[in-house]
Amino acid sequence: MCLSIPGKLVAITSQLDETFRVGKVSFDGIIKEVSLTLVPEANIGDYVLVHVGAAISTIDEEEAIKTFDLLKQLGELNDLEDNK
Repeated sequence: MCLSIPGKLVAITSQLDETFRVGKVSFDGIIKEVSLTLVPEANIGDYVLVHVGAAISTIDEEEAIKTFDLLKQLGELNDLEDNK
């Protein structure tokens, strides 16, 4: 099963042009660097869905928080901490 995890974009760390951007996303305090190429509309403070190191879409804050909490309850976030 493919799983996308919602997180909050906290910084844009690299921007070669309008298309190729990299940013830092917080998953409940665990920060990961992700590609922002597929979400050119994403801004700092937005919530994005991340799959295999790439943000694939933006998501509403309320929905992101509900989804993250559910994934946490199901124990689906263990890999986040292993790869700090």
